[in-house]
Amino acid sequence: MSSMDRTIEGDVLVRHLTRDELMIDPLLLARSGRSGRTLVKEGSLRLTIMALTAGGDMPAHSTDGPVTIHVLDGGIVVEALGREFPLGIGELVALAPRVQHSVRSAGGGVFLLTVVHEPSAGSRV
Repeated sequence: MSSMDRTIEGDVLVRHLTRDELMIDPLLLARSGRSGRTLVKEGSLRLTIMALTAGGDMPAHSTDGPVTIHVLDGGIVVEALGREFPLGIGELVALAPRVQHSVRSAGGGVFLLTVVHEPSAGSRV
């Protein structure tokens, strides 16, 4: 897989991602059931393409900032606040800061994960 410049140069970033840039590490995916690739890392913003194998999951966790999960291929189930949110291609869920959530996929799925990290005390974003 090629290396990518993940920061925003100037005021606008337009990126037409090549097949290689969208590539998920197949060995890591097979070994752990999930893999990701950061597409944008700028200040507090992170955009990561994530893949889950059939039966793959992301254990429960939370972040200090808001999160969106937008399904690009396959299907996933997001669990948050004691509820399950099944999502298919084109569907998304937005989660408020500090909402504990997990993601799983029965048949495999690919999604765009957007996270806005809240700055910690004394840090600059």
